[in-house]
Amino acid sequence: MAGLKPELKIYDSHTHLNDDVFYDDVPAYLARAQHFGVVEMNVIGSNELLNQRAIELAHQYKGLHAVIGWHPEDIARFNNAAEELLLKQLTDSVVVGIGEIGLDYFNDEHSPHDEQKRVFERQLAIARDLRLPVSIHCRDALADTYQILKNAHVEEFGGVMHSFNGDVEWMQRFLDLGMAISYSGVVTFNSAKDVQAAMLATPLDHLLVETDAPYLTPVPYRGQRNEPGFTRFTLEKIAELREESLEDVARATYANASRLFLNH
Repeated sequence: MAGLKPELKIYDSHTHLNDDVFYDDVPAYLARAQHFGVVEMNVIGSNELLNQRAIELAHQYKGLHAVIGWHPEDIARFNNAAEELLLKQLTDSVVVGIGEIGLDYFNDEHSPHDEQKRVFERQLAIARDLRLPVSIHCRDALADTYQILKNAHVEEFGGVMHSFNGDVEWMQRFLDLGMAISYSGVVTFNSAKDVQAAMLATPLDHLLVETDAPYLTPVPYRGQRNEPGFTRFTLEKIAELREESLEDVARATYANASRLFLNH
């Protein structure tokens, strides 16, 4: 399988190399990612353990950056001690953002909505105080997520809608808040017409790309475990749908992610 042109650099803005399925074999996954031109990655935390792993990986490997926070599925354990630890972890030099944070209303077994909102708002306040961008998880909660981000004045510190799965109208609303919009392998699915339409309407200077590995594997590897190198295939599909060159889309998404996370 041929690799990308050497001058093509790709930024996977959201991956979980700190997940158990990757953690013992990170060098191999990084080598494969390099083969496809993926040279920068945000390793995303979601709880105490995965936040610490993200930090450790970012210290150990060039091109990895830690984005840490508490995922809505994990917030039952977000107590005062957890917040104190998060505040300490956020002072580490390799931390470039807070995430993934947000709301998940898909499963009623998750934390109550009011509690999710409280922890989301608290982490946004921390992001505002530290002037760190946020990576937003939003599942079946577009209206509440939008309102909370608006109330938090997210435009003051910036952020990205991770693996955006809304329609054009919602994309525009988040764009109006100053948010970047990131697309995962879902945009390669023929059934994801709303997501594809939203991607086409997203200005190139606000567009990011991600894997969310090990989840949301893009075509042609759908059904297999996702990995950071597969950012290439999502990028190729985005370029194809937009009728723009792969080089231009790679260059823009790399610059956009760098501007948001590395140059703030």
